[in-house]
Amino acid sequence: MGRGHGRFRSRRPDGGSGSHGVGLGHGRSRSRGPDLARNRDGRADPQRGGATVLLLALGLVFVLVGTFGAAVAATGMAAQRAAVAADLGALAGAARVLDGDPTACASAADIVQYNAGRMVGCVVDGLDVLVTVEVTFTPIPGLTRVAASTARAGPVRG
Repeated sequence: MGRGHGRFRSRRPDGGSGSHGVGLGHGRSRSRGPDLARNRDGRADPQRGGATVLLLALGLVFVLVGTFGAAVAATGMAAQRAAVAADLGALAGAARVLDGDPTACASAADIVQYNAGRMVGCVVDGLDVLVTVEVTFTPIPGLTRVAASTARAGPVRG
């Protein structure tokens, strides 16, 4: 029986399978290269792998929509943080307005800083304090934006 026993195949110099009648075929093997799906007429199936490409494209769409949603949420949160910092800064400045303009604006600046904002304007108009605040944020990596808000605080007028 030679060297090839049972299920193990050996290569023969003539290109045969070497299975010696056991298993997968006799004579020359017809290797077609990679195992390709074939149509009924023997041509390669052009649809093979199409579902994989479609699934990858769908995954990319989900990632892009998620990134866009996160950027929109970050923008809204930054605008809210700027509004809160401006409101609290204006209230702090109005509480100290009788001590003078520099004291009122310094008090407003402290509160704005505690709320992760940067005060870009403080105007004292009588007993009212007008505070403008900016908050810097990054909605997506590599893109930095600024949200601004202005608030006024003072005594109630009737």
